[in-house]
Amino acid sequence: MHSMTLEQLRVASNSGGVSGVTLKGQGGAFLVQIDTRSGSGAVLSKARSSEPRRFGNPIAALSLLRDLGITVGQFDASDWNPDEKVVNSRDDARAQVLREAHEAGAYVKWLASEIQESIDDPRPSVPHDEVMSRMDARIAGHKTAGGKRA
Repeated sequence: MHSMTLEQLRVASNSGGVSGVTLKGQGGAFLVQIDTRSGSGAVLSKARSSEPRRFGNPIAALSLLRDLGITVGQFDASDWNPDEKVVNSRDDARAQVLREAHEAGAYVKWLASEIQESIDDPRPSVPHDEVMSRMDARIAGHKTAGGKRA
């Protein structure tokens, strides 16, 4: 079986050279098998190699095919085993980046609400020097109390 890149599939489909497409489960992924009018079969491959393009999610493959104008095909999940799905380290890294972005967004939202709450507080502001002298007195009091216990 030959390999066909996405661009080759696009050209073949637009020129009427594709007679059918099967989304075939293999291990933990799905492959796109292409039947051509010349009778030779092909597998959708990665852009820069003849290695088959694997889809962990069949919806992604169906979406790609629909975007190419291929809206009718077959589905074969007989050799599909979801337990064999290969976890891509790049996907894990991207998921981690997205998690961190959501956490950062939540923190910014929380911080903005805290700041707004402080702005809206009707009590009079306390000057910085006064706050610092109160804190220094408190710290000194704790140090003195701690020293008596020892």
